[in-house]
Amino acid sequence: MKEKRAVEIMENKKIAKNTYKMIILAPLVAREAKAGQFLNLFCKQRDLLLPRPISICELDMKLGIITLVYAVVGKGTAELVKMLSGEKIAIMGPLGNGFDIDDTIENHLIIGGGIGSPPLLELVKKLKGKKTVYLGFNAETILADEFKKYADKVHIAIENGTGDGSLSKSKVETKNRPLSRESRPLSRNSLPFSRYPQGNVMDLIKTNMTKADMIYACGPKPMLEAINEWAKEKEIEAQFSMEERMACGIGACLVCTCKIQKSEDSEWQNYRVCKDGPVFYRDEVIWE
Repeated sequence: MKEKRAVEIMENKKIAKNTYKMIILAPLVAREAKAGQFLNLFCKQRDLLLPRPISICELDMKLGIITLVYAVVGKGTAELVKMLSGEKIAIMGPLGNGFDIDDTIENHLIIGGGIGSPPLLELVKKLKGKKTVYLGFNAETILADEFKKYADKVHIAIENGTGDGSLSKSKVETKNRPLSRESRPLSRNSLPFSRYPQGNVMDLIKTNMTKADMIYACGPKPMLEAINEWAKEKEIEAQFSMEERMACGIGACLVCTCKIQKSEDSEWQNYRVCKDGPVFYRDEVIWE
């Protein structure tokens, strides 16, 4: 069983609206961790007994550094914001099972939605072959520049803020993309927006007719459902990182249980997202 330990906070700063990046020094945990796993973070307040599960964004095993990106969604995460560099924070981890990485796969399609994007950054760094990334955000983007460092193409869909998933604008950032004569004065990070019909990040993927041998996705459940159906249609294997409310994070409380069906003719079974996941394969039908 993983033990609770106190580690040092090296940085804790705001990077977007209600979104923060925390960097911690945790050599023992960093050496064990991999993309797709998470940590339990404990607040100092006695009335906030349950830990907050936060996915791992980046790992530096040599320096023993772990980067976490989290959204402020309640009392617990609001308390995390108040913690300063140099303070100690109690953590437990790494927890859960991460992504399966196969170095023989040539074309990878990585899809993130909102705060589901940070857990995919370390994965993109570790994958070999061609890496195409699609990120969907409601308003502000996060980690776009970081993804561009490690991916061959990064497609960004920004919603119009109405909550209906429609796009106000979309852009494609490509690594080492040759610029036309007219666009040469622009820097790599100031490429113009390309216009697309209204829709969500899945519509953007369909518009670009992306080729893939494996899909990796993390984000809101409706987005994962849409990707699941598209992946079935295209007969592409996929891995989904699930997001569910958790209490213990170690499989004891069953709060994060979801129903999974291994095949269409098999019975539904209860699986714990924290212990049995959070990553599940497409052939494990996740939703009823």
